[in-house]
Amino acid sequence: MRLRTPLGWAADRWTLGDRALRWSTTAALVVSVLIVLGGVTVRVTGSGLGCPTWPTCTEDSLAATPELGIHGAIEFGNRLVTTLLIAAVGWAIIAARLQKPRDRTMTRLAWSMFWLVVANALAGGVTVWMGLNPWVVALHFVLAIGLLACATFTWHRARWRGGDGPRPSAGSRGLAWALVVVTALLIFAGTLVTGSGPHAGDSSDVPRMGFDWTAVVWLHGLTAVVVLGIATALAFRLRAEDGGRLALGRVGTFLIVLLVQLVVGLTQSLIGLPELLVIVHVVLAALVWVGALRVLLDTDPRLWAVRATQLQHPVLSGSTL
Repeated sequence: MRLRTPLGWAADRWTLGDRALRWSTTAALVVSVLIVLGGVTVRVTGSGLGCPTWPTCTEDSLAATPELGIHGAIEFGNRLVTTLLIAAVGWAIIAARLQKPRDRTMTRLAWSMFWLVVANALAGGVTVWMGLNPWVVALHFVLAIGLLACATFTWHRARWRGGDGPRPSAGSRGLAWALVVVTALLIFAGTLVTGSGPHAGDSSDVPRMGFDWTAVVWLHGLTAVVVLGIATALAFRLRAEDGGRLALGRVGTFLIVLLVQLVVGLTQSLIGLPELLVIVHVVLAALVWVGALRVLLDTDPRLWAVRATQLQHPVLSGSTL
């Protein structure tokens, strides 16, 4: 007798429609951005050790206590956002499994989000145990970026149908891949800036990476200029290509967000890294990353999209959002 998982048992009895899948993947993507917002808020307010232990907040309490003050409340609030993220991802897993016909790739993407949430939570715990070691903090952020990527792919697959139409040229797709790779390098360079500069997450006693802060800021800025150049070149290519209209619009949005990010980044560096601008800068970095991935997905619509031939019911011919 073949063993049935609880989700398999439920899928034999109930079905959820496309709308439930779209809403659940949207929730997972939005809360994935919120977890980045929560993390940077913890760091710039010096609340990284507001809860001195993990997975509990103190040795005697799961939640923050009044003795921990505002820092404990901020850190515990960030942990509650992780609980919200687990709920959103769990909803996406259920909605994906209860689709008819079953889309195994969608289910695997949803489960990948869950395991990335677990990995990120564990990294957060190790960060506390190691006293906010900057390399572990950087790993924590990189895992959050990985979760954002997986959430974006899942969100995209829940909306795209029929990726068999005209698409931009191989040259444009190559530029889109280059945009994603260099944007990833931009984000990694940003972790070096964070790990070498102020806002260590707690007191001044927290160790830093030891790089020359001015040098890594220049590296980060030059990488951003390269990203800007690639996106601009891609926009010019897409203007003259069949099937590039949607991707061109996405590149335009990406360029706007990137330019705002560059202005915020330059301003915060010149005026001493005020906390609010640091928060805005990091959240914009998350949006730039999601934007780069969406440029890629719309430049090559067959990537992570459901083909019309893979489904047994009428499908849409493009992105619903």
